[in-house]
Amino acid sequence: NLLTPWGVLMRRSLRVCSDALVRLEDCGGGVAKIVLNSPDKLNALTEPMGTEFRQKVAALCERAQVGEVRAVVLTGEGRAFSAGGDLDWLAARARATPRENVATMLAFYQRFLCMRTIPVPLVAALNGPAIGAGMCLSLACDVRVAAKDAKLGFTFANLNLHPGMGCTHFLPSIAGPQVAARLLLSGDIVSGQEAMDMGVVAQVAESGTAAVSTAVDLATRMASGGPLAVQSCAATLRAEQDFGLQAALQREADAQAMCYSTEDYVEGIRAVSEKRTPVFLGK
Repeated sequence: NLLTPWGVLMRRSLRVCSDALVRLEDCGGGVAKIVLNSPDKLNALTEPMGTEFRQKVAALCERAQVGEVRAVVLTGEGRAFSAGGDLDWLAARARATPRENVATMLAFYQRFLCMRTIPVPLVAALNGPAIGAGMCLSLACDVRVAAKDAKLGFTFANLNLHPGMGCTHFLPSIAGPQVAARLLLSGDIVSGQEAMDMGVVAQVAESGTAAVSTAVDLATRMASGGPLAVQSCAATLRAEQDFGLQAALQREADAQAMCYSTEDYVEGIRAVSEKRTPVFLGK
């Protein structure tokens, strides 16, 4: 029985770690769910969450290797998928040196992008807002399903910040360079339906709950196929997409470190805190 050991592990994990920043759940049918579990902060991505995320990914890799997990769904607890980076953490970047920030950002990316080492299909269920780094994280999955009215966007330009987390690499390959330019250069927030029309997500559902159910159904169909064929195909698709990824991550980290040292970045963070439109001076 493929599910019994996994189910027992998950039930024990949920009892012991109900306050974990990242939670694992067994959905049955060989499907596991990773849940970002900081709903009071709209599942903002933080370094502690990233550390837990990497640990959960390692556990899933082990279970996938022995056939207990054949597909994975990523979603967020509560009403958001992820609102992106933590504002206090982002503000602190302005007080670090560019060299420190390059190292910090590369390490931050890897805490979450390690998900791509899970050797089974990955489906993101965008149950609510996915903004900035949160939306970037969804691009690391093989497929995205969204609530049709979910707010999705890469809002880095509104902070005077270069995009990161691999989105300048993944988004053009998923939706094409013109869509990537429109979304990354404008910082526009679009609905799940608009994102599907652009090719950023594959499918939409009526609500956040329905998006998760739809993603689990899709993952279950993937898990029911021949595992060697499905997993080798996923590896082939990722190998094509990952060509040049490390160079892109280095470029993003360098560019973000440069932006962190500017007056306009400080203004962007302050404007978010004060809920107003930033006034950028090109400094």
